[in-house]
Amino acid sequence: MSVLTMVPPGVVLLALALVIAVLPRRAGHALGIGAALALLAWSLVVPEGTALATEFLGFDAVLLHVDAFSRLMGMIFGIIAAVAILYSYASNASSRQTGIAVSYVATATGAVFAGDWLTLVFFWELMAVTSTLLVWHYGGPAVRAGYRYAIAHGIGGTLLMGAVLWHYTTAGTFLFTGEGMTAVVPAVMAAVGIGVNVGFVGLHVWLPDTYPRPHFAASVFLCVFTTKTGVYGMYRAFPEGHIWIAYMGGAMAVFGAFYALFQDDMRRLLSYHIQSQVGYMIAGVGIGSALATAGAFGHVFNHILYKALLFMTAGVVIYRTGQQRLSNLGGLASKMPITALAFTIAALSIAGFPGFNGFVSKGMVTAAAHYEHIDALFWLLMLGGVGTFMSFIKFGYYAFFHGEYDGLVRDANRGQTVAMLSVAALCVIYGVFPDALFSILPFAGEIDPHPFTISHITEVLILAGTGLGGFFAVKTLLKRAGQLPDLDAVYEPVTFYGTRGVVVGITELYAAVDRAAVTLANASTQVLRQPERVVTSIPVVRLSVSRRDEGVTYPLRAGIGISVLVLVVAVSTTLVLLAVY
Repeated sequence: MSVLTMVPPGVVLLALALVIAVLPRRAGHALGIGAALALLAWSLVVPEGTALATEFLGFDAVLLHVDAFSRLMGMIFGIIAAVAILYSYASNASSRQTGIAVSYVATATGAVFAGDWLTLVFFWELMAVTSTLLVWHYGGPAVRAGYRYAIAHGIGGTLLMGAVLWHYTTAGTFLFTGEGMTAVVPAVMAAVGIGVNVGFVGLHVWLPDTYPRPHFAASVFLCVFTTKTGVYGMYRAFPEGHIWIAYMGGAMAVFGAFYALFQDDMRRLLSYHIQSQVGYMIAGVGIGSALATAGAFGHVFNHILYKALLFMTAGVVIYRTGQQRLSNLGGLASKMPITALAFTIAALSIAGFPGFNGFVSKGMVTAAAHYEHIDALFWLLMLGGVGTFMSFIKFGYYAFFHGEYDGLVRDANRGQTVAMLSVAALCVIYGVFPDALFSILPFAGEIDPHPFTISHITEVLILAGTGLGGFFAVKTLLKRAGQLPDLDAVYEPVTFYGTRGVVVGITELYAAVDRAAVTLANASTQVLRQPERVVTSIPVVRLSVSRRDEGVTYPLRAGIGISVLVLVVAVSTTLVLLAVY
């Protein structure tokens, strides 16, 4: 066994996270960056096919398994973790917050390098815990959002665990066999459970509810790991794809982009676009062809880069202005040119503009839908592309180019600049030299994509023009409409009042039972101590046993000793009779 594979990297990172949390800021963040770069280097050099097999409670388990999928995830996790830790240090994040963030990275890493369902679910649930702690650490409104986040992911994890156990009853193993979920019911449970993490429509509200609330540096971590680990889990559950999962991906692409248009909060807008962009990944997994799957994971890689960059640019704006709403900003491009440049690169990348990385991977998924003749899905993805252009034209217009922000503003500091421009450079490199991405993708030897075709470039330019014209056509309407209510406007009150009703109902039932028990106990005591009073209270019974002619009355009264004796005799006689008969 190689020293590289003696311990899974997720476990090593977890141990280091504990150290980072208690070190001074400089030392803690330096250790964190070193650990992230070590993960990147390890992912590059560890041999494919490496596995660390063991046994747990009599079941076969593989704590570490390296293939093209897990290697890709480990590489991008290492890259973005190093940059996010540098950004956190430059943004005055505490060692404790960054230590929690590294534990979040560790649990996600443990999940994607798992070789069996038990190990994956173990790290999956730990990931829900560490990400919740990262949200809670900031305090304030993030605490209640963190509770809602924890409940959502607790439900999703429970469904996934149920699916895994049911799968075992039919497959006879927890190991990844390449077949995914082998029966209908566990497949449905796994799709819904994982669907919570990736933001299925209807299961997505935790995204815009949670990610705008913690420290802005924490949001850079949060936007990366949970949803992308979910895409990885979806592939493991459905390696051959499924058409309904593909269509759900198309619905996510449209729904997230549409709702993002109505957001004034920068990070809330970006959170909806996590759902939208993950929709392309889920569509690729659902289509199931080699091109679609490679495109899905290429989009995972690219999305992590440009989405983290978008959250970093939004964070710098918050850091320098104290404002989170677009309506309170304006004209920052002249005052914050570096941040504006980084935002522009990230916006063009997420929109899939030629020359930027999103153009390459998004085009692979849409081309796969076209080649498989899934026309409705293809047009859903096109519509999501128009919405993406409109959303980021809106973001850039109100934050950087329209109007004028009142107040003295400085641009990003040195550490923030290095972090942002490093990621921006990667967005351009993977857009201009797509072979660098293709070479590390799953099914690299089975696909031969050609992103820079005339038809693809024309298609994207039409989407861009439609998005530009569409935004200015509805700009006034969007401003008047305000924030569009989402599903949480319905189910949060229902959940709140429903839960309160259940709690009140149970409490009142307990109180009623308690009162009845106390009343019965008091009545029993009165019967034992003063049977005469009880008997005489019954109208049909004579008030006393008396001899009227002699004027003698025999009261029905006994002391406590006699009463207990009578009770013991009665109970004993009853038990004997029950035993005999």
